[in-house]
Amino acid sequence: MSTNQVIKQKSAFSQGGTLASSAVPVNIENIDTDQIIPARFLKATSREGFGKNLFRDWRYANDNENEIISHFPLNDSRYAGSILVAAKNFGCGSSREHAAWAIKDAGFEVVVSSFFADIFKNNALNNFLLPITVSDGFLAKLFEAISNDPATNFEVNLPEQTIRISTTGDAEQFDISTYKKTCLLNGYDDIDYLLSIRDEITAFEQKSNS
Repeated sequence: MSTNQVIKQKSAFSQGGTLASSAVPVNIENIDTDQIIPARFLKATSREGFGKNLFRDWRYANDNENEIISHFPLNDSRYAGSILVAAKNFGCGSSREHAAWAIKDAGFEVVVSSFFADIFKNNALNNFLLPITVSDGFLAKLFEAISNDPATNFEVNLPEQTIRISTTGDAEQFDISTYKKTCLLNGYDDIDYLLSIRDEITAFEQKSNS
């Protein structure tokens, strides 16, 4: 495959609109994009391969993959799943889109926090990674549920815009723009979306020119 070939990313919500998974907790506030993916790994222009360096400096000592920091959640075998649960103010710092690439490439489809930096949030949505903003109180419940049982499942329902803790039944609604919701549910990028409404665009242009 050519290094210039773009592999189209997929939305986990394009088949039914729901996702159920356990979660990986990273209960650290103010995680910036340089901690998500260090600047030294930004030379590549393709989205693939960034996942192995997600939280690189927190996963390995001395930048050595043989020196695993075992207590960091991504290295802890108790935690797995396609949902990343993070503390408040996630994705702050620089605007690098590579942060969203790294999270997505590592196998995460959803990231939950009580606050996201706006640019990170937009980059995530543009890469079929769903950022869910919840209240501080509900975020605490998510961390508590994972602490009590790392295998706890969380159910994300995009059409209803809810996230639910399977063991307790506690749930909360989240906001998402209608446009990005449509894109995630259909697996559309921006061009795909425009193509999906081209008949409407053509009709509008014809009406405007008449």
